[in-house]
Amino acid sequence: MGKKQNHKLDVATQCYMDALQFIQTHPMFAPLASHAHFRRKEDDYARCPEDGWAVVTMDGVIHAHPKRRGETLEWIYVLAHCLLHLGFGHFQKKENQAAWNIACDVYISKFLSDMKLGKSPDGFGFRLDTPVSSEERLYELLLERGIPEELKYHGTAGGKSADMLFQEDLQSYYRGRKIDWEGSFAAGLNMAVSKAVKVAAGYDTTIFDQEERLTPAAKARRWFIDHYPLLGALASGFKLIEDAAVCQRLDISVAAIDMIDQEIYLNPAAGLNEEECKFVMAHELLHAGLHHHERCQGRDHHLWNVACDYVINHWLVEMRIGEFPQVGILLDDTMKGLSAESIYDRIVTDIRMYRKLSTLRGIGGADMLDKGRSGFWDPRDGTSIDDFCRNALQQGLIYHEETGRGVIPAGLIEEIKALGQPAIKWDIELAKWFDGYFSPMEKSRTYARVSRRQSSTPDIPRPQWVGQSTDDDGRTFGVVLDTSGSMDKKLLAKSLGAIASYSMSRDVYAARVVFCDAAAYDAGYMKPEDIAESVKIKGRGGTVLQPGIDLLQRAEDFPKNGPILIITDGMCDKVTLKRDHAYILPKGRHLPFMPRGPVFRMD
Repeated sequence: MGKKQNHKLDVATQCYMDALQFIQTHPMFAPLASHAHFRRKEDDYARCPEDGWAVVTMDGVIHAHPKRRGETLEWIYVLAHCLLHLGFGHFQKKENQAAWNIACDVYISKFLSDMKLGKSPDGFGFRLDTPVSSEERLYELLLERGIPEELKYHGTAGGKSADMLFQEDLQSYYRGRKIDWEGSFAAGLNMAVSKAVKVAAGYDTTIFDQEERLTPAAKARRWFIDHYPLLGALASGFKLIEDAAVCQRLDISVAAIDMIDQEIYLNPAAGLNEEECKFVMAHELLHAGLHHHERCQGRDHHLWNVACDYVINHWLVEMRIGEFPQVGILLDDTMKGLSAESIYDRIVTDIRMYRKLSTLRGIGGADMLDKGRSGFWDPRDGTSIDDFCRNALQQGLIYHEETGRGVIPAGLIEEIKALGQPAIKWDIELAKWFDGYFSPMEKSRTYARVSRRQSSTPDIPRPQWVGQSTDDDGRTFGVVLDTSGSMDKKLLAKSLGAIASYSMSRDVYAARVVFCDAAAYDAGYMKPEDIAESVKIKGRGGTVLQPGIDLLQRAEDFPKNGPILIITDGMCDKVTLKRDHAYILPKGRHLPFMPRGPVFRMD
């Protein structure tokens, strides 16, 4: 019985979902619905009164009553009513807020009655003796004559509550979104009129038919192919999909890209013009060309998408491609000039806030689609797709520079050129880190210590090469090793082996090793060969690294300028260091804070 309930909705929920689908695909309301967020759950965010149907907030969150049983036509009326509050710009502060809310409700009731959309629920009043010319005029009449009892039942929140909630009344987690609701409604009206004309002319059977025409998105794609060499090859290699129903099913508010299937989705309900489509399409193409899907490397999908969006949007504004859209775009001057990896390390320190940001796909979504795959990169055809995107962007850059087709930011040029260079392996980067602290020792020849070859020919004196005694002073480093239960044994073995080999090659006589789990275990100074062969790891409990780091920083027998190397899987506490340091992490893991030292990601 339980399994059947998971696959089949109850009648009330099905009626609500059918109404929501109707609104989201209706030409007039689709642009508004694409930017709104619909909630019908019994949780802390459900703010609809017990005797109401739904309420709407000024930033586009519509809270429907989770237990209300209504017909599909009734829900269509209620959802359209809430969206029209946004489209008509009703969220204005007035001296008498209750009177203003009622005036807006009555105006919308008259509008929907004339439109003959949906069915008014029982209890909604429509007997209007006073002509409704505008909300402002009706509001003035209510202030002069008072509020008649029958006018209190035109809202969707019941007779005792307002159906428009302002920020002061609701601590919304979507605060800060800047959406042109009136512009979206104007775009919807334009779409509805165009559809109605086509239906009247016999070209379409209903207003929901898909149009066969060159859309603004298609014009933008053609412009890239014909006039913008940098992204022209990429644009030609991706299929453009403009289907409101498909975008609704995939929860795509404005646009998204699927690198594996080589498809770009652009929701026609977003109401973008041709110049805005150029900006959005360039945004999605750069996701593919710069291999953002592959560079994710196990990071949080949405936060990585947000970091990449910050980088791309700054470049597109600088390049002046198209027109800056007013919805779903992330732009922060404090992030300018940073790489996607650096921005990710910064925003991961405040996951709760950045998870609420809206990408081109929508709130909390990522416009780099994976469609439920275990990872972005499909091993069957991923290589050919990656090669295509890399070559298309590199060749486009060459042709773009030769023809002088426009300014390209230096950061974007560096990333495109970096695509043609093989990535430096983590152990080579670690070796460079060692070189920065342990320069080659100066050696001298001496007869004080006999060479090992002397025994074979005792009559021939041979000097021994020895290092200067002063070079050993302070020639050491600290190792803080995460030995919690989440650490992989192969990770420990590989990282310790690399440390040992580089220490011996650079004449580091010993390293100070500290094991950390729930407590810190000081293993003292160990020779490199002992680190690689005979280390007995203690602990395997929880993960707290700060005590081990403090132990090294306070140790009197540890050099004040000695660097510290921290080996962890990222599932640790936030640490504070006052000296030079670096981290070794497995590929695909990240730290729960913004690191100040270099991070080496082990394959």
